Amino acid sequence: MTHHDKVMLLGHSDEYFQDKGMQVTIAFNHFGEGLVQRMPRCRHGYFHVVNNDYTHWEMYAIGGSASPTINSQGNRFLAPDNRDRKEVTKHEDAPENEWSRWNWRSQGDMFLNGAYFRRSGAGASSSYARASSLGVRPSTLVGTMTLRAGALICRKGAHC
Repeated sequence: MTHHDKVMLLGHSDEYFQDKGMQVTIAFNHFGEGLVQRMPRCRHGYFHVVNNDYTHWEMYAIGGSASPTINSQGNRFLAPDNRDRKEVTKHEDAPENEWSRWNWRSQGDMFLNGAYFRRSGAGASSSYARASSLGVRPSTLVGTMTLRAGALICRKGAHC
């Protein structure tokens, strides 16, 4: 993905509590040049962000509001050169005494050029123990796994 401001929003709104049961996996993407934010932005629910390659963000890479659980594993984060944009995460519309209880964790991620992930909470709740079913590969393999990531190029009449 390249050249977008708001890349991916998961969840209807902070007030739409039905999304608490949402379980989403974001895997094997290359988030490249010209991206600003929301790779993804999450509301409520459980989000497994696994083996993605983040080579550009202008505001933040992974954000959330309404107390989502975010489990980041085996991703590669290359921070921008701007020293004020090194943080991967953004806790939207909540004071620290609230978002510090949200369950956001990072395991096996690679952080380059000063990138960092702000962890919070105690980890995923037991209700999500089975949700993280996608096997995680080491972050050192992310470049190879996402080398050909992108839109399919199909010829008219061909099945893709």
